[in-house]
Amino acid sequence: MPSLVVHYALVGLLAATLLGAAFDKRSLLLSLVVVTIPDVDAFIALFSTAGHRTATTNLVIPALAAVVLVVDLYVREESYIRTQWGTYGVRVAWFCVFIYAVAHVLLDAVGGGANLLWPLHDQFYQIRGRLELSTQRGIVQTFVEMSPPASGGDGGGGGGVPTLRSIGNTSEVQMSTGIDPNPGEAEQPEVVDRVFPVARGGWQLYLLVVGTLATAARFVVGHDLPEE
Repeated sequence: MPSLVVHYALVGLLAATLLGAAFDKRSLLLSLVVVTIPDVDAFIALFSTAGHRTATTNLVIPALAAVVLVVDLYVREESYIRTQWGTYGVRVAWFCVFIYAVAHVLLDAVGGGANLLWPLHDQFYQIRGRLELSTQRGIVQTFVEMSPPASGGDGGGGGGVPTLRSIGNTSEVQMSTGIDPNPGEAEQPEVVDRVFPVARGGWQLYLLVVGTLATAARFVVGHDLPEE
């Protein structure tokens, strides 16, 4: 599962490449706050089954935020965001909606699973699949194949691992966190090992390093550019 600092690194990388002229300390700080919000459900898990990777780690929240933005920007006669912050505010607002969904919710779905459509649909999903070029079978992909895997493996012929693999609902899946290491257990052990991950796996360490360096480089390069 991606740690919060890995989410931060991805946000920094996306901010450095997508925000353009709106990239500054203020927009970056706001982006980091927004991408932290989904992990609030780690605390909700202490007293609710709709806990970690469910209550706030879903696509319904950014979808509702997008609707609010559309209404403010394109339906109201006078946009609050445009009036207060201009084009800068519009770009940052859309970026925050984007990273909530992409840099946290969907990254969690790739790295272990998330209850993507809660509360509309109570089911944890993992995003899995593969794409390869075979000299015997041509292009082999399982990202749009929703049939169950063929017996004896994930196979390149009929079947394959589906893009969204269901792994259970909130009554069946409880995600362990450093805040709640043993979710769903009435009696907790006397000695609890609370683990707060930084990087679990090479790809997470790679993303952490590259994202951090890219964010820092964006500040350096941005300040070094000559004024036109």
